[in-house]
Order: sequence, then C-alpha cells, then structure tokens
Amino acid sequence: MPNQMINPPALATTAPYAYAALAAAGQMVFTAGACPLDPTGRTTPVGDLVGQCHQAITNLTIALQAAGADLSDVVKTTIYVASDQREDLRAAWTAISAYFAPHPPSTLLGVTVLGYADQLVEVEAIAVIPA
Repeated sequence: MPNQMINPPALATTAPYAYAALAAAGQMVFTAGACPLDPTGRTTPVGDLVGQCHQAITNLTIALQAAGADLSDVVKTTIYVASDQREDLRAAWTAISAYFAPHPPSTLLGVTVLGYADQLVEVEAIAVIPA
C-alpha cells in the first residue's frame, strides 16, 4: 500500500498540505536539514531565497536516493526560512511545494538565523519506503 495523505473534511480546506499521512509499514528515512550548499560546501545562490529552495530540494533528493527513497516517499517536511516576513515564507512554500503532489504534512517556520553563512532556507524530511 502506498503512503496516503489525509485531509479530514472537518478541518479547514485552506491548508495547501495534508493534515496527516498514513505511512505503509516499511523503512523510515529521517533526513538532516537539507541546506542550499553546492558540492564545495558554499551556500548557493547567495541572496536568492527561491534559488536556495531549489538547491535544498536537490540536496534532499540526493540524500533520499542514497537511502533508497525519493520525494514521493516523503510523509512529513519541516521548512525553516531565515526571515520574519510572511511573503518570504510564502515564496519558500511555493518553491518547495511544487516538488510534492500532494504535499505531505508540513511545518513552515520563520527563524532568526540558520547554520551556514548566507543561508536562507533548510528543509527536513521524514520518508517511509513502503514494504
């Protein structure tokens, strides 16, 4: 049985993600935060939030593939954006959610600072590889 995203009809339909995920029994993959780093460890592209979202998803995909999973196996994401501006959070959400259909349950947070110089976004994921 594939992982199933759940949107109960009793909850608001305004959320652009699933409220819950039913994961088939299998192997679980917990990722560290995927950062927008190039292979040399530099943040890229500097100053470009949407570009950093794409780089973070590229790196997340590589980590998932190394564990035998892919983005379709993701059942939960946490997205950190180094900003206190809602428009930045919306821009990050728009860029990242394009990689998921439907988007699994997610938490989107504005934070003060992230770990690398010039870093604007970080994406954590939990994936379940169906048995």
